[in-house]
Amino acid sequence: MSDSTSGVASVATQLAAAPRSPARVRLDLLLADRGACIGLLIIAAVVLLAVFAPYVAMDPTEQSIVNALQPPSAAHWFGTDEFGRDVYSRVIYGTRPALFVGLMSVLVSMVIGIPLGLLAGYRGGWLDTTISGGVDIMLSFPGLLLALMIVSLVGSSMAVLVLAIGVAHVPIFVRLARSATLLIRELDYVAASRTFGASELHILRRHIFPNVIGPLIVMATLSIAGAIREEAALSFLGLGVQPPDASWGNLIRDGVITILEAPWLALIPGMCLTISVLAFNILGDAVRDILDPRDLASSAVKKGK
Repeated sequence: MSDSTSGVASVATQLAAAPRSPARVRLDLLLADRGACIGLLIIAAVVLLAVFAPYVAMDPTEQSIVNALQPPSAAHWFGTDEFGRDVYSRVIYGTRPALFVGLMSVLVSMVIGIPLGLLAGYRGGWLDTTISGGVDIMLSFPGLLLALMIVSLVGSSMAVLVLAIGVAHVPIFVRLARSATLLIRELDYVAASRTFGASELHILRRHIFPNVIGPLIVMATLSIAGAIREEAALSFLGLGVQPPDASWGNLIRDGVITILEAPWLALIPGMCLTISVLAFNILGDAVRDILDPRDLASSAVKKGK
């Protein structure tokens, strides 16, 4: 019996002393960051509210003129607007376009920008000059202004919003992927793979892309915050989500009109927008730190002591 117990204890000791994988170290770093945990909790709450909006809120378009401009109360937690609509329900439903446009527009940016950046950085020559020149032209316009131009020309819809904001963020991913590829393509293992006859697609897919994805993930997390902010700005200007559908941007626009009489109409959706954007920015900073090889190595050394 004692031999069995000592054997189990020995195995447990060996497992405890076994080195952890880089993924486990990164996860521990993320969970040890209090700001990152708060950001994750806020993002999770926003996602859950968006998914279960029909179960936690009323119809956001239901009007009751007799209850117009009611202050926050037990019946209407965030008060009512000038049409008597429940502001709490409209804020909850406003999470849907914010998250959808934020996530999908960044996905569009990555799908377009990353391959262009990889090709420009790896191939060089006239292709690099052409792509870089196009990116420089796009960067001469502020991202919001470029999205505003696209929406004004094409028209306002959810698909157009995603495309407009996604295209406006493409130069960021092109430049980041290109700069990382310029460094990696000169490394010895890439040159060896090229010498052994590996195809260009194989080198990009197996050797370069896995080594540039870290910074791109960080940029994607930060870009989601920017895309949510830009969707709200376009809706505020009347070029995004159209009434009676709810968006944080058009809620703020409607609230500005009655800011002195009913300040909660603009302040509450404005606070929700600010907190959500801040959560994504905090998470992006934390992801950047844990994907830094120097931070990962220093953490592993500290844990090993």
